[in-house]
Amino acid sequence: MNTKSIDAIANAVLYEGYLLYPYRPSSVKNRQRFNFGVLYPQSYGEAQAGSDAWRTQTECLVQGAPLTAVEVRVRFLKLVARSVGKSKAPVQGRQPDGAPEFESVSMLEVEGKVFTPWQEAIECDVAVPACVLDALTEAPLEWKFAFPAKEETESLRDANGRLVGRIARRHGSISGTVEIKAARAIDGVFKVQVGVKNLTSVEDEAGQISRDQALTRSLVSAHILLGVVDGRFISLLEPPENLKDLAASCQNVGAWPVLVGAEGEQDTMLSSPVILYDYPQIAPESPGDLFDGTEIDEILALRILTMTDDEKHEMRNTDERARKILERTETLPMEHLMKLHGTLRELRSLKEETP
Repeated sequence: MNTKSIDAIANAVLYEGYLLYPYRPSSVKNRQRFNFGVLYPQSYGEAQAGSDAWRTQTECLVQGAPLTAVEVRVRFLKLVARSVGKSKAPVQGRQPDGAPEFESVSMLEVEGKVFTPWQEAIECDVAVPACVLDALTEAPLEWKFAFPAKEETESLRDANGRLVGRIARRHGSISGTVEIKAARAIDGVFKVQVGVKNLTSVEDEAGQISRDQALTRSLVSAHILLGVVDGRFISLLEPPENLKDLAASCQNVGAWPVLVGAEGEQDTMLSSPVILYDYPQIAPESPGDLFDGTEIDEILALRILTMTDDEKHEMRNTDERARKILERTETLPMEHLMKLHGTLRELRSLKEETP
């Protein structure tokens, strides 16, 4: 599946809501993050009486032949819990067994740079091999995936080389399944269903886990890219007249598939938890990625420029992606900023009303 032409819009979905303006963890809107496309562990989701999803389902229509094949990629963010420790004894600072001793802190400043606890994220991709539709009608495919737990540490040293702190990054394990099935709807048209489930076990946790703990074992901003070989997808928004009822019968849970790519192409779909239209595009005037959606770059850029030095300092030192947004905005040439203002997308002629 060649996704180069749609990577920008797929990444916009992936990072939608990752960190909202004013891009500081102290702001109210960033104290509870990640509300789009979160698939929690099954046991946690069911314990919340259905308010927190642990599965998603996409159904779409493919026009093709028995040997037409579909490709599926599931993309999501895996959260990383970042903690900060301060060395109890920067000079001696070592126990008899050779291990340094640290105490957890809410902030540590080292050589003018501030380090704070945070939820970072890494991108994860589950690619399922191409599946022939005829085979899928006979037997659904279940593709299991797993991402192991991991822990990494980073030493923080002062100008004299003394160990003064440590950053610890903990990745929780995640496992689940992608289920793909197909059914012949009418002659030459198949209904394809893709389900994603988070089957991560959290039984090892003591008692009821918190939302933040569950998030570290969740698929965040989960979305699906679908490709078709020797066939074409049917738009569910504007299906042909003879397929309207069939399109309306597709059941989508927690996501909605739309055609993506160049206008008129029908070989790729994006099933997203964020509501989109067919052939969504990032504005060509956009100077770079943001976390707040598309085509509001001017407002966000101007607001970032009006932030105080303290606010920018917090933004810069909390998250690497936020730091890049700040640096790009502060160096944005005036001519680029002016391009964001007053752009007309299209002109439509108004038909004269008949009296």
